[in-house]
Amino acid sequence: MWNGFLNLNKPTGMTAHDCVSRARKIFRQKRIGHSGTLDPAAVGVLPIAVGYSTRFIRFLPGGKTYKATVRFGQRTTTDDLDGDIVTSQVCTNLSLTDIEVLIPLFIGTIQQIPPAFSAIQVQGVRLYELARAGKTVDVPIRTVEVKNIKVLDWRLGDFPELDLTISCGTGTYIRAIARDLGDRLGCGATLAYLERTYSNGFDLSHSLTFEAIAAKIQQNCLVLTPPEVALSYLPQVSLETDLAKRWCNGQAITIEMPEVAERANYLRVCDRTGTFLGIAELKTQKLAPVVVLPSEQSRSS
Repeated sequence: MWNGFLNLNKPTGMTAHDCVSRARKIFRQKRIGHSGTLDPAAVGVLPIAVGYSTRFIRFLPGGKTYKATVRFGQRTTTDDLDGDIVTSQVCTNLSLTDIEVLIPLFIGTIQQIPPAFSAIQVQGVRLYELARAGKTVDVPIRTVEVKNIKVLDWRLGDFPELDLTISCGTGTYIRAIARDLGDRLGCGATLAYLERTYSNGFDLSHSLTFEAIAAKIQQNCLVLTPPEVALSYLPQVSLETDLAKRWCNGQAITIEMPEVAERANYLRVCDRTGTFLGIAELKTQKLAPVVVLPSEQSRSS
């Protein structure tokens, strides 16, 4: 039985759900999930949780980084090249200086309207389903955090292209940034390429393709990232044997907390030997269980 996190390099043309389905076939087990949805056209890091590690997806560190290419002069129905072109105008006079003046407007806490073709739900229905059905709805405005945008390259032409790296928080749509940047310039723009280079603590340099994963399994050398390693950014609390047993049985216990632990929302809990037991939350000076691993899984993690 496989348990742990997999740093998948998602190929183009697959949804996150497609990737989970393929992973289930590769690992021959059903309990598999993913963190951080990627559009079908996008490639790059897609963290996959296998086995009981699915219970720890929500505790992974935040933050994502993308490499994006924005094409100016074209608008599409999906805000990327998967959609139909709505407007097209040659903009050979557009300069990098024109764009760089506007980039600071997209850094910090900003509001954006997600693309009409997105997985966000409105009254229980995903936006892309409504869009495909030709239904127009008011897409809710979202507040997102963009930490940094850096220009990598600029290419002139009838439809100039700009390469960027964008570091942002969860829920940020890079397609929306491309679209809104084009609207600010008055020429329109769409996302021509998107690669996620970092997500939830996993980096592209250590990611694996499906082919590499299958080969490593065949060679019996695939190693998944244990949840305690993926969650190593969380403060750790070690419990003596009697306290560990009570905590694993669902009891909130009182212990002396280190200062760093008192400022954290969640903590990693281990026994005195360092064996990972699960995740706790500090409530009214008590260590309350949030996720507790079954004892046999704790011993093997």
